[in-house]
Amino acid sequence: MDVIVGGGVVGLSVAWRLARAGRQVTVVDPAPGRGASYAAAGMLAPVSEVTYTEAPLLRLGVASLRRWPAFAAELTEDAGLAGPTPGEDRDAGPGAGAGRASPGSGAGNGLAGGGAAGGDPLALDLRSEGTLDVAFGADDLAALDELAAFMDKLGLPVERLTGRECRRLEPMLAPSVRGGLLAPGDAWVDPRRVTAALLTALERRGAEVVRARVTELLREGDRVTGVRLAPPEPYGTGNGGTGNGGTGNGGTGNGGGHGEVRPGARATTGAETRAETSADIRAERVILTAGAWSGELAEVPVRPVKGQIMRLRSPQPLLNRCVRGTVHGSSVYLVPRGDGELVVGATQEEMGFDTRVTAGGLYELLRDARELVPGITELEVADVVAGLRPGTPDNLPVIGPSGTPGLTFATGHHRGGVLLAPLTTAILLGEEGELAALCSPERFQGIS
Repeated sequence: MDVIVGGGVVGLSVAWRLARAGRQVTVVDPAPGRGASYAAAGMLAPVSEVTYTEAPLLRLGVASLRRWPAFAAELTEDAGLAGPTPGEDRDAGPGAGAGRASPGSGAGNGLAGGGAAGGDPLALDLRSEGTLDVAFGADDLAALDELAAFMDKLGLPVERLTGRECRRLEPMLAPSVRGGLLAPGDAWVDPRRVTAALLTALERRGAEVVRARVTELLREGDRVTGVRLAPPEPYGTGNGGTGNGGTGNGGTGNGGGHGEVRPGARATTGAETRAETSADIRAERVILTAGAWSGELAEVPVRPVKGQIMRLRSPQPLLNRCVRGTVHGSSVYLVPRGDGELVVGATQEEMGFDTRVTAGGLYELLRDARELVPGITELEVADVVAGLRPGTPDNLPVIGPSGTPGLTFATGHHRGGVLLAPLTTAILLGEEGELAALCSPERFQGIS
């Protein structure tokens, strides 16, 4: 049996793919899907996220994005999220617009409708209209020119646009926008829908989800043989414990991770679980997918990187595609949902395991986003949340067998956990050999 420690999008994806392959799997997490995945915007944007120093990460992202159509179709099929009936409008309701060609950018990247038949990727709000990176001043324009040249050398599709062309694509952009760079191949998805679908798919596959916190790995000699669970707190007392893969306050309007949970709190979707109890779970293999908390259980160089994010709501979508830019020296992005929600993010703070939502963080997000799209100030605030990204020294994930028999890593995805979930599962299933070396734990000394 495989025990997966951590129930974010990476851990649940790994568990689902293993269950699909016939493995017996158990996921252990105090509140699956409520950590960094719950806070994430869901950008599948390897092109617009690239920097000159992250070419290996770009390779991983591009390869994983190619896998997303089949991943989404198989997931929605397993979760029972059927496609539309003949004659039904695919663009009606949440996720409207997925798979349509980007105006002014040629055909879309074919994410919606690609891959296996049966499921409906639109149920995940998987959309493929691309990312528009905008510039305000001469320095910003010069930086976009350099980025466009870099992309051209890599053979990645981008389109350089004037300010007028940017506003033609996105009429709500500020008049001060002077130019932009469109990455038509970028996409995005709703991570909350993805984790809910994964939990449902696991339930339908007969997998077990244990809502509990892992306190330590069990060892016999030099081998990891299972996990030890924390004893449950009495209902109605205490503040919950620091968990495997995320923390948060769990309260309405304050987001929440899946580590610090209210005593007795249980998720309302997904696989049925055994009762919370103090126990040991034995395993042939433990797969550590605990995100920022991975270093609490094993010797792996993963640290928490705090990100605050907010969700705004309007009756109609304000934007057609992801929009991002650099304002006051900080990067800000706006990600539209098909139901009118607009995700604004995100801060990047080295604050340890602090998951407080702060007035300063929200002020900076709104101030910078308003520079891009002035109309956001009229929108309703739907949700604010702080999550913890699992960062590594080289910004690459750690995927593969550790130096200890019985222990495998799938962690350290930083801001790319949603994007890299399909590739991560492929590496662990032995379907992707060439890129596996970039993520190998062997690149770090003393990892175990």
